Amino acid sequence: MEHTELKDFLDEKAEKFNRPAFIESDPIQVPKQFTQKENIEIAAFLTATISWGNRPAIIKNALRLMELMDNRPFDFITETSASDQAVLKSFVHRTFNGEDCLYFVRALKNIYKNYGGLQQVFETGFKKEDSVKSALAHFHSVFFEIPGERTRKHVANVERGASGKRLNMFLRWLVRKDNGGVDFGLWKRIPTSELMLPLDVHTGNTARKLGLLKRKQNDWKAVEEVTATLRKFDATDPVKYDFALFGLGVFEDF
Repeated sequence: MEHTELKDFLDEKAEKFNRPAFIESDPIQVPKQFTQKENIEIAAFLTATISWGNRPAIIKNALRLMELMDNRPFDFITETSASDQAVLKSFVHRTFNGEDCLYFVRALKNIYKNYGGLQQVFETGFKKEDSVKSALAHFHSVFFEIPGERTRKHVANVERGASGKRLNMFLRWLVRKDNGGVDFGLWKRIPTSELMLPLDVHTGNTARKLGLLKRKQNDWKAVEEVTATLRKFDATDPVKYDFALFGLGVFEDF
C-alpha cells in the first residue's frame, strides 16, 4: 500500500480497537478496577509484568494477585509486614513465582518510600533525546538496587537490547490520553510522542506483513525501527497504532 493508503488503513484499525469494548478482553481491565492513582500504577505495573502467554490466564492471575493484596495494592506494599506479605508465596504465573512476587513488593516499597513512586522514577529518568529508553534504563537500575538476582529476568533491560514490550505497554497505559477510553493518561511529563511500540509476536508479525518493520528479531532495535516508521503516520501519538497492529494480529488473524 502507498503511504496515504496505509495510514488510512492503520488509522481505521486503531480507531476500531481503541474503544472501551477492548478493555473486556485485555489485561488493562485489572488496573481499571481502581481509582486511587497509586493503586492504578501498581496494579498496572504488576499486570503488565505477567502479561505474556494466554490473555485469559493473564487476567485471571492478575486479578488473583490483587485479591492476595486485599485489592489495595498500594497499602499492601507500603504498610503490611513481611509476615503478612508471605501470602504472596503461593502466587505463580508461568515462571513468575511467589519469590519473584515478594521481591517486587520490596522493590516497589523502596520506590514509593524513597523515590516518590513509580511516576517519579520514570519521569526522572526520561530524556527526550533518548525517547523513553533512558526512563526504562533508569527504572531498571532503581528497581534492582536491592538484591534479587533471580528476579532480573522479569524486568527487561533495554540497555542490553531487550524490546521492553511489557514496560512499553505499561507506559502506554499510564501516559497516553485520548478519547478512546482505554489508556489512563495519568502521567503528564513524558510526551505521548516519545512512547515506543510494545513489540510482541503479534505486533511484530503484523508490522512485517505491512512493511513497517524489516528487522527479524523482536529486540530494541526493532522497536526503534517500527516506532520511527509509525511516527511518519502520527508524530504526536505513534503508539496508538499498537491497537491497530495488535488488533489485526489477534482479532482479525491478519
